[in-house]
Amino acid sequence: MSHSNHRPPLQLTAVQLTSSPDPSDNLATLRDLFQQLPPARPQLVVLPEACLCFGAGDERQRAIAELPGSGPMQEGLAALARDFGVWLVAGTIPLIDQPQQQRFSAASLLYNPAGECLARYNKINLFDVEVADSTGTYRESAATLPGTDIVTVTTEIGTIGMAVCYDLRFAELFRQLRLAGADIIVLPSAFTQVTGSAHWHVLTQARAIEQQCALVAAAQVGQHANGRQTYGHALVVDAWGSIQADAEHTSPSLASASFNASRQQDIRGTMPVLKQFQTQQVF
Repeated sequence: MSHSNHRPPLQLTAVQLTSSPDPSDNLATLRDLFQQLPPARPQLVVLPEACLCFGAGDERQRAIAELPGSGPMQEGLAALARDFGVWLVAGTIPLIDQPQQQRFSAASLLYNPAGECLARYNKINLFDVEVADSTGTYRESAATLPGTDIVTVTTEIGTIGMAVCYDLRFAELFRQLRLAGADIIVLPSAFTQVTGSAHWHVLTQARAIEQQCALVAAAQVGQHANGRQTYGHALVVDAWGSIQADAEHTSPSLASASFNASRQQDIRGTMPVLKQFQTQQVF
């Protein structure tokens, strides 16, 4: 990533929400929260998984699913990016590519400060697990179509690698993002209270350390309409694995830190793990 001394440093902000099932309510909450954004520009803001509809079940997600490029959820997100002049990773929202499609994509969208959608990443690794919490069984694949494409986006603020929540447990995806040139990896998430308290910090730090990338990990927090409990702790982690910001409150809040591009280059230069990556030749 090129970085001149004349360019202001990029601000990285991970958003923490307790999203409800109502997209318009969540958009209003976001607009209020964005009033608290640091004034620094350029700024990359990352929203949590299911940012505009959480806790209402799969049927509700399918009912509000939009076609790419049109609909009130996408219009509202584009307006946030435009009105506040930020780069926005719009968490995930349900998208369908044909009106009759039954399963929807958990789609993460990247908007530029003009409100233009530059990229879409469909969550690849779906959350089909048993967890010792009040929900118990999670079967995301029942209603969600898994993504198939690894997505990086080269922009004037750097190359952004896109991942979502459960993807965090699959280190191979993050290696592919780094191989594709990622400087910053974004991770909209909604970790459960149980798995988050056990693994959230250590996994985000591990992925940042392994790939020598900054990680901006947004989070859902608290108790939601369907009783689900999410862990919170929206994070900004640097390429050394140091936590630069952690939203420790149990309410909607922001975790924000500036991106030190020259330090990241130094880390990559003094420990050139990507050049030394020989695994594919050994195994």
